[in-house]
Amino acid sequence: MALDYFEPLPSTIPQMADNRVTPEKIDLGKALFFDPRLSASGVFSCYSCHNLTTGGDDNMETSVGHGWQKGPRNSPTVFNAVLNIAQFWDGRAEDLKAQAKGPVQAGVEMANTPDNVVATLNSMQAYKDWFADAFPGEAEPVSFDNMARAIEAFEATLITPAPFDAFLNGDDMALTDVQKEGLQLFVDKGCATCHNGVNLGGNGYYPFGLVEKPGADILPEGDKGRFTVTETAMDEYVFRAAPLRNIAVTAPYFHSGKVWDLKVAVQVMGVAQLGEEVSDEEAVKIVAFLESLTGEVPEVTLPTLPAETANTPRPTAEVVPN
Repeated sequence: MALDYFEPLPSTIPQMADNRVTPEKIDLGKALFFDPRLSASGVFSCYSCHNLTTGGDDNMETSVGHGWQKGPRNSPTVFNAVLNIAQFWDGRAEDLKAQAKGPVQAGVEMANTPDNVVATLNSMQAYKDWFADAFPGEAEPVSFDNMARAIEAFEATLITPAPFDAFLNGDDMALTDVQKEGLQLFVDKGCATCHNGVNLGGNGYYPFGLVEKPGADILPEGDKGRFTVTETAMDEYVFRAAPLRNIAVTAPYFHSGKVWDLKVAVQVMGVAQLGEEVSDEEAVKIVAFLESLTGEVPEVTLPTLPAETANTPRPTAEVVPN
């Protein structure tokens, strides 16, 4: 039954047709992922909002960025993100390359410019060498596009196989009896209509409040979701279905980050999307199933980053809001 709705994770690193993953790209991308000098202030890196030790996100309602500003939405997990149909809650980035460019330039996040990023990377010989190794034969391997390609290659390695994958691959004992009951409820109640496929979500767009719109405490009226991308009225309050892998360790929930309890989030979705109350007993079983999606985090060795030089652009001072 489960295989009618879900797929196990791939056993090898996913390959992108336009960005071949190589060991050199992975190593470069890892360095860039952890390097705060991609931000104008020299404070924020990709890792700031996508902490690999806490579920691949920052476990905050909404992320903090340049000048200690708070962003408008909850930070999604980076784990298994390469398998999503698109990136961000509204799907505005078609892949992880496009996603990597967004926060670097966003004023509320890293507040940098492509030219300053390239100048920063070119100021350090080690980076120039690493880019040349990762993108051989290119006249100017250090580029903003190649920065994004390298980060995508590293993030493609962040796959977290979970007990549910073992179950899908034929190990009936990988789930407990309660988790199996939760899986059955998850399917029978219709959760799998939106949360399906390899990531149990991340592959489609749906109105938040399909049956009953949540209150403004959960669904802020000012954030109209995918409408800001398509400017189509039918996309108001439409969001990409959240991928549910590692959901038990990535609180708080929803694009607003307003719900901290997974059981409560399940019950909110029951009313909003399915039009029915999910009892406490049912929600506990569904949560038990969702806990089987918590995967094994790949071992990542912290990179040693190149030292700044006299030519490295200096950080832009941040101003703490009143």
